[in-house]
Amino acid sequence: MADDSDNLPSVVIVGRPNVGKSTLFNRIVGEQSAIVEDRPGITRDRKVQEASWLEHHFRVIDTGGWMPGAEGLDAKIARQVEAAVEQADLVLFLVDAAVGVSDDDEAVAAWLRRGSHRVLLVANKADNDGRENSRWEFLALGLGEPIPVSALHGRRAGDLLDVVIEQLPGSPEVKEGYVDPFATEGEDGEPWTPDSGRPPRVAIVGRPNVGKSTLFNRLVGADRSVVHDMPGTTRDAIDTLVETDDGPIVFVDTAGMRRRAKIDDSAEYYSMVRALRAIDDADIALLVIDATEGVTGQDQRLAERVDASGCPILVLLNKWDLVTDPEQRENLLAELARRLAFLGDAPLLRVSALTGRGVNRLLPVLSDSIAQYHRRVPTRDVNKVIAAAQQRAPAGGGAKVLYAVQGATDPPTFTLFVNRELPRHYMRYLERSIREAFEFGSTPLKLRVRKRSR
Repeated sequence: MADDSDNLPSVVIVGRPNVGKSTLFNRIVGEQSAIVEDRPGITRDRKVQEASWLEHHFRVIDTGGWMPGAEGLDAKIARQVEAAVEQADLVLFLVDAAVGVSDDDEAVAAWLRRGSHRVLLVANKADNDGRENSRWEFLALGLGEPIPVSALHGRRAGDLLDVVIEQLPGSPEVKEGYVDPFATEGEDGEPWTPDSGRPPRVAIVGRPNVGKSTLFNRLVGADRSVVHDMPGTTRDAIDTLVETDDGPIVFVDTAGMRRRAKIDDSAEYYSMVRALRAIDDADIALLVIDATEGVTGQDQRLAERVDASGCPILVLLNKWDLVTDPEQRENLLAELARRLAFLGDAPLLRVSALTGRGVNRLLPVLSDSIAQYHRRVPTRDVNKVIAAAQQRAPAGGGAKVLYAVQGATDPPTFTLFVNRELPRHYMRYLERSIREAFEFGSTPLKLRVRKRSR
């Protein structure tokens, strides 16, 4: 697995819950990337994004709140924070200038002092001169002079970044030809292709608590996302670059999505928005379904939403090892075929993310689906297939395809030049003929029609 920092230095933001870490993260990266809510516990996973200041490039990492003696989910969040700090070149320890020194601040400071990390103490919410002056009480934490900043309003954010790039090792500028592995587009702004210079993106989607983060950690080979038996653990879409035998792939862990009518929490709403954005940006989607619960109406609606995005879908029946009754397994597969019939021949894998059973079959299927999604067919071959299809079964009424060409990929898109409108059922026939002739499998195809006189 590729290291999160890649060839750029990394800056991690830590602190107790609700001091404004995600707000500072958004301020540094220059966009509303992390979810921000005025209550603790919103950020749970590490979120990594490239940032730059004065032509110096680095990675900034947002983390959840670290608390001493944490248990359960809080303990897992704390381990994520500790792992991020161990890998970072610089730590920004954020405290709240409006509140003053708290017991939790002292606990975080004691933990950081025990390590050998390079730490900058940052007093956030210093929105005015009075708040700036109150920062001096944080000298008691023993981590040097506090740097005042207002992450929300941007006050003294530039001064903070000046100090950050001074503290980074060698203050390296971005290397010529550097390719961000988490970028959503190639350098020319086009979608991913095998020659575009960026890895394909694979989004892991599903309802809450079906095992997405467990699968994500299994695929990336580390506890990169917080896993807990409480629905809604993942808030943000988390990207990780993985080196495979078939080349690098970016896996994107997303928040579980419920029906909008059941979302009564603003943070959960924005989690859903980011998950939908991850689907739209993905080159392929892994739809995770809990085999112990069967295919629900929400699974069906989510599959429809992913299918509408135009990217290929792989269906994963997770927790398959827990379904031991042969009749129950048979009924489950029949139900899946019925409720997700609109996905066509989408590959189906039966796995256990927790034990790893069956997960080894995923990467080869992924590679085939990605290759099909970006495949381009020669014009001559397309027209041979269309001509043969029309010879086998003419459209009737004098309608005919005069010429056909593949105009785009991602997904493969074919333009048919016709002398008059083709019936809808005949369009489906031609699509099936193209799919079978070129072995597109479950890859979505688009057929466009343009009327032309001979």
